[in-house]
Amino acid sequence: MASAVSASQIAAREAMIDSQLKPCGVVSPRVSAAFFAVPREAFVAAGRRGLAYVDAPQPLKPGRELLAPLSLGLLVEHAEIQPNDKVLIVGTGSGYSAAIVSQLSNSVVALESDSELAAEARDNLAAYAEVRVVEGPLEKGWAEAAPYSLILIDGAVEELPVELIAQLAEGGRLLAIVVGSDGVSRAAKGIRRAGLLPLEPFAEAPGAVLPSFGKAPAFQF
Repeated sequence: MASAVSASQIAAREAMIDSQLKPCGVVSPRVSAAFFAVPREAFVAAGRRGLAYVDAPQPLKPGRELLAPLSLGLLVEHAEIQPNDKVLIVGTGSGYSAAIVSQLSNSVVALESDSELAAEARDNLAAYAEVRVVEGPLEKGWAEAAPYSLILIDGAVEELPVELIAQLAEGGRLLAIVVGSDGVSRAAKGIRRAGLLPLEPFAEAPGAVLPSFGKAPAFQF
């Protein structure tokens, strides 16, 4: 894919890895190679391709965005993805996260609830044989292919649905950006043990809250 883009875009991809990811703890050679292999500019809106490698989220449509490179990089780094991992990506958007993860795992299910974004992801990921794009409510996961050894939520959450946790295998990992009670978003990792999934934050990471992952409004008299 690199041959289809300009030398300046390739240089921008290298700069993203060297100046945004590595200095902030995304240091795995496999993860760096995955981010270099995937052209981020192919997954952003056509009019914003010149901004693809800026250390900022990229809007996809109202309420949805491509995570900033570092936010996604932190999730992928701490997921410690192996080739035999069975991965569910929740809220894949235009498919960038699925393309990255497919460089590390041989089995990726990319779930999207928005029909337009799902269609875009299918087009963008047509050449990625390891990825299957499916469409449905994000909070319900994709039970058809469960259990998963890894669930990566491509966005922020305030609450995790029980139905999604149930699709994670015992000993499986879940990575997400969690909005704390202080309003700060942090990348977090959880390992399911005895049916429980405590999440441990490890780095601040911005991200928009995905549809259906916000807190339910408090009851008021």
